[in-house]
Amino acid sequence: MRVIAFANQKGGVGKTTTAVNTSVMLGRSGLRVLLIDLDPQGNTTSSLGVDKAALDRTVYEVLLDEADIAAAIVPAVRPNVDLLPTTPTLAAGEVDLVSVVDREHQLKRSLAGVASSYDLAIIDCPPSLGLLTINGLTSANHVIIPIQCEFLALEGVSQLITTIDLVKRHLNPDLDLLGVLMTMFDARTNLSISVVEEVRRFFPDRIFATAIPRSVRLAEAPSYGQSIFEYDPSSRGGQAYAAFTRELIERLGLQ
Repeated sequence: MRVIAFANQKGGVGKTTTAVNTSVMLGRSGLRVLLIDLDPQGNTTSSLGVDKAALDRTVYEVLLDEADIAAAIVPAVRPNVDLLPTTPTLAAGEVDLVSVVDREHQLKRSLAGVASSYDLAIIDCPPSLGLLTINGLTSANHVIIPIQCEFLALEGVSQLITTIDLVKRHLNPDLDLLGVLMTMFDARTNLSISVVEEVRRFFPDRIFATAIPRSVRLAEAPSYGQSIFEYDPSSRGGQAYAAFTRELIERLGLQ
């Protein structure tokens, strides 16, 4: 099982939208996917129409060794896609994990128990650089950074790169920066074009060719508990995520 973390400590850059739609498209491509909601807001869980109030076990219980990961997974939320859900209870996880021995590897240890069941695991990390994100990065083979096409979105990227380097040096030497995905792109504005060029200068070999456009349809889909491929697959957002997923499969060398 290859593990990909979508990470950026800045909120509102499209991590959840990307994690959900990429997972659904990967599942439609025939790959077995485990989608992991590591953000206490639980937006990934809600975006797929899962009722958080009905969940007995979540990633919170898994991280604290109070539940087996197999018992917490919600199966078949979409074809070939299972979900490890979360609820706002996970907000306490940052504090509760402090007293756990080898706390940075809790998620990685748990994932080992289901690794043979999936081709890929996709982790939606929270908008922070705390213990939850560290667990995600420690578990991952690859990290993808979604960056919103605004100049302020660039400010925290250097700090995130520093964190990734520290995790690689001390916790997960196999962690690879797979790429940077530009989100909320508007080709009509000089600002979006300038930000993409700026990012391309920093990551000339890492930026994905696909840019995700700013799209009302992408914003509407989660309110119906749907991915863009159910809500409006022919929209610009749907076409962009389909293209990004194809690019991701190629970059990973998967069939």
